[in-house]
Amino acid sequence: MTATRSRTRVPGACAATPPHRLRADAVRNRERIIGAAREAMVEFGAEIPLDEIARRAGVGNATLYRHFPDRLELIHHVTLSVMDRTADKAECALAEEPDAFQALRRFVFAAVEERIGALCPLLSDGVDKDHPDLHAARERLEGAVEALMGAARDSGQLRTDIAVGDLMVALTQLTRPLPGWGHPRTESGGGCTDFDRFVYRHLVLFLDGLRAPARSELPGAAATLEDLRHS
Repeated sequence: MTATRSRTRVPGACAATPPHRLRADAVRNRERIIGAAREAMVEFGAEIPLDEIARRAGVGNATLYRHFPDRLELIHHVTLSVMDRTADKAECALAEEPDAFQALRRFVFAAVEERIGALCPLLSDGVDKDHPDLHAARERLEGAVEALMGAARDSGQLRTDIAVGDLMVALTQLTRPLPGWGHPRTESGGGCTDFDRFVYRHLVLFLDGLRAPARSELPGAAATLEDLRHS
């Protein structure tokens, strides 16, 4: 059964809100630094030199350190950015797609672009996983994805024995580079660029496995994001 639902889109609801009390140029610099850091850390890991991130962002080292005094502070904000962007994608898909499962499909493909699997190692022991901002971002992300999955479930198109954690585990695994493939500039010649052609094929297989009626019984219980945090 395909459910078609009308939704009212709130103007600007899908746009990210910049930090308050910063000049426009400071906001742009901050966003450029976070974006450059995200891309560089996906490619080379969290230990990439900060001056390389500044170069990619087109700002001076002093500007980078003015916004982010140390590496952990930058990693913290890159993590928040990825979680917020992923939640944005879930909310936009739900607001804009009339078909519930198509909205879920759109989100899954969009979320892959955030390279969640490659960014997971950023949450090292030095990062405060219980920081109020990270807690709020996790709650928003879980709520957005649950609303998306709930709509697909209510339409009869999504199997009933999975939860948000199951979906995020799959996305994390599918976007984690294979051992030995490394980053785009390693000697192995693999990297995320070549890996993409396999990821999207497997995403379609995964989405087919989410459809109701289920063809098999899953072992264990459905996973939430809270389950993953404490595993």
